[in-house]
Amino acid sequence: MAFASVRQHAIPVAVRAGTIVETDIPARLDRLPWGRFHTLVVVALGITWILDGLEVTLAGAVAGALRQSPVLQFSSTDIGFVSSAYLAGAVLGAIFFGWLTDRFGRKRLFFITLAVYLTATAATALTWNLWTFALCRFLTGAGIGGEYTAINSTIQELIPARVRGWTDLIINGSFWVGAAIGALGSIILLDPMLLPVDIGWRAAFAIGAALSLVILLMRMWLPESPRWLLTHGRADEAEAVVAGIERAFRRQGHELAPGPFTRIRLRARTHTPLAEVAATLFRAQRQRTFVGLSLMAAQAFFYNAIFFTYALVLTEFYGVRADHVGWYILPFAAGNFLGPVLIGHLFDSLGRRPMLTFTYAISGLLLAGTGYLFAADLLSAEALTVAWMIIFFFASAAASAAYLTVSETFPLEIRALAIAFFYAVGTGIGGVAGPLLFGALIETGSRASVFVGYLIGAALMLGAAVVAALWSVAAERRPLEEVSRPLALED
Repeated sequence: MAFASVRQHAIPVAVRAGTIVETDIPARLDRLPWGRFHTLVVVALGITWILDGLEVTLAGAVAGALRQSPVLQFSSTDIGFVSSAYLAGAVLGAIFFGWLTDRFGRKRLFFITLAVYLTATAATALTWNLWTFALCRFLTGAGIGGEYTAINSTIQELIPARVRGWTDLIINGSFWVGAAIGALGSIILLDPMLLPVDIGWRAAFAIGAALSLVILLMRMWLPESPRWLLTHGRADEAEAVVAGIERAFRRQGHELAPGPFTRIRLRARTHTPLAEVAATLFRAQRQRTFVGLSLMAAQAFFYNAIFFTYALVLTEFYGVRADHVGWYILPFAAGNFLGPVLIGHLFDSLGRRPMLTFTYAISGLLLAGTGYLFAADLLSAEALTVAWMIIFFFASAAASAAYLTVSETFPLEIRALAIAFFYAVGTGIGGVAGPLLFGALIETGSRASVFVGYLIGAALMLGAAVVAALWSVAAERRPLEEVSRPLALED
């Protein structure tokens, strides 16, 4: 069903910047029960994390095949380099597409970013040396980074406040559904009995391209964010979208509260100047900015350093065959997905601050302990995998909550660019450096050297736990406009 092609209700119409709009649309969106519309939003937009999980897993799982490829013959350092190229692309793509998302709309951009991803990941299968492979991985990352900004902002603005936390965590946790798909695909396609080494890894990258083609069609049915439309002088379109959603709910048998609802007054604008974005992030809300940077940088280093190089640890220190790495990634992915699913609701019930503090702290402590056992050679490959399952059960919820935090605690007008900023800086600090550092540490062949990397990750997570305990925002079950006052709000 199309939600955007419906008639409007009587409401003030804004067609140019500066017009004052009085509306109850945010309250009407938050009072909706869960329905097919929300399920469509989760599936069609949440696929972003599945695609990212697929890409990251394939990059890790094919690491051994890339080393054995008669064409590429990558070293461990080369693999770390192309992993960092992917993350660097994600950083720059997030910033560029984030700026476009706030300026030109959520819907337009989540089509463009998916198209960039589709083209680049398909082209990866045709590369012939380190530099062409790295370029395609960079562009693939740019598409995924752009997806993060467009999709996170859209989801935040369409999901009711009472379940926003759990929904967001589960969607972010679906990264690991993609990881499982990538792991299974690698098990089949990297089997030298089925395909030659230099063909198998190329075929693996076609999985994401095929999946994204299906998602392009699903997204046709999603509307533009009504909240974005309101702030950009398009109140009639926003009303039409929400009225269409409400009619669909009633046709499906839902009874909707009739109101009256809380109304807000907004001054329409065509865009938000970058100077105002900077003033909001670094002056008006600098404490929230510090919290967001701490959470994002810590989880980015923790995840990317460990996961991007997991296949190398298995092959270098445990002698696991490259085509068997997928079997170790599957339970690892299961632990990561189950974390947000099983404890994500606590972020809405117990609250953001206590759960952020707990998940970050326990992840750091468990990583330090596991690193020590690894350095002492007290863990088999299977035992190490079990340890990662336990650690990332909590770390997955922590990382997902970091994205939730930076997307719900800043004003609507700069939400996509704020997500881009935190993703870019956090990933730049923790994500790009992590794989390079761990690739070099693994290259030494020393367990003690790798342990040092694990300790750095543990320290970052513990530091972020302290920051969350002191300064994170209690955003649970509160409307977005209450958590962070829109810049366009008129008293």
